[in-house]
Amino acid sequence: MYILYSLLLACVAILSLPWWAVQLLRLQKYRAGFKERLGWVPARLKRDATLGCIWVHAVSVGEVLAVSQMVAELKKIFPRHQLFVSTTTLTGQQLARQRFDEESVFYLPLDFGFALRPYLRFLRPDLLVLAETEFWPNLLHLVHHNGARVAIVNARISDRSFPRYRRFKAFFSRVLNNVDLFLTQTAGDAERLVAIGAQADAVHVSGNLKFDIRLSAGSGLVQELRNNIGENTPVIVCGSTTAGEEELVLAAYKQVLRRFPTTVMVLAVRHPERFDKVAALVESSGLKMVRRSAWSPGATSVHGSVFLLDTVGELASIYELAQIAFVGGSLAPLGGHNILEPAQHGVAILTGPHTFNFREIVRIFAEGGGLKTVSAENLGEQFIYLLENSAERKKLGQRAKELFLENTGATARTIAALQELISENAAGRVMSK
Repeated sequence: MYILYSLLLACVAILSLPWWAVQLLRLQKYRAGFKERLGWVPARLKRDATLGCIWVHAVSVGEVLAVSQMVAELKKIFPRHQLFVSTTTLTGQQLARQRFDEESVFYLPLDFGFALRPYLRFLRPDLLVLAETEFWPNLLHLVHHNGARVAIVNARISDRSFPRYRRFKAFFSRVLNNVDLFLTQTAGDAERLVAIGAQADAVHVSGNLKFDIRLSAGSGLVQELRNNIGENTPVIVCGSTTAGEEELVLAAYKQVLRRFPTTVMVLAVRHPERFDKVAALVESSGLKMVRRSAWSPGATSVHGSVFLLDTVGELASIYELAQIAFVGGSLAPLGGHNILEPAQHGVAILTGPHTFNFREIVRIFAEGGGLKTVSAENLGEQFIYLLENSAERKKLGQRAKELFLENTGATARTIAALQELISENAAGRVMSK
């Protein structure tokens, strides 16, 4: 089965080679870590042969944030193990190196035996921990075959991917048999995992690790903006917007300016490669714009401006300034983005109707009165309504913060389960000697 899978994967890679060649030439995010993805173990990684090894994989920024507290706790509990973290995306890699250590962070190799085996020989992991839904067949098979335990934490099966997994249940049931432990975000995710072939006794509900993310202290940018904006100027943060949404939020902002002319809109685009395109869009709209990358706090006022956050890693702290947060990826059927960052700050949260990537989190907040769902047509009206009704706005934000705090604890449950799994593996290895 794995030989056939590898052959099919190789065929797909060969057929798509022209497309990948173009992307490698065009975009830095595809060039970054290219050799590592092909199995080249970078010299910066330092492995102490006297210690055990735990390998944690987190795809991108969201997953890196979600596992950060877990990684910190694992380091405390297992001082005789080194922890290594892999990511898939460039932004995830950058954040992981900031959060952890360059000497223990690398790009996940492609799911081919030739790319994976050098890392397995170098790391010799006792435990592989994958965040969310990373079902790479060769990775799971080879790690399991080498005697390590495998756990998938914060697991979820999206509405979009579930039918596909179920259609190929015969294949995925064999793949998932390499996983010793699944810790899911919700009971619904647990049911879906069993439905696609996971062993029921290996699946447990632990909650969502993202509720345990704690933001770092406010950045220098937050204080600079606060000084520039002042106390009484309304601030709307539109975070993680995607293609097609910027036109909508800019149109809504124009409505707001007619009623509240000094309002600042912080616009944080989801993908860095779109920064310049969105900047051109703002300029063509006739709105005043200040780019964060070119901003001089003492020289330029941001009142009545679109403040384009054309940087990576600053959005989470910027929500602290907001009276209202619109979380993007939700006006178009893209599944939405994380609402927990503004919730921590007690900000009134708005999302569009398409939030299936965060269905359980959004359900908790919607049913608990911690967010409002808007449409492209009434977005501007809702901005104005909440700015005019401070009591309603503050109530919405306070409820969001309460719901966030009520749903913490997944990290502790995850750590307890992983601790038991490593202990079982150690006992098994002793008995086998």
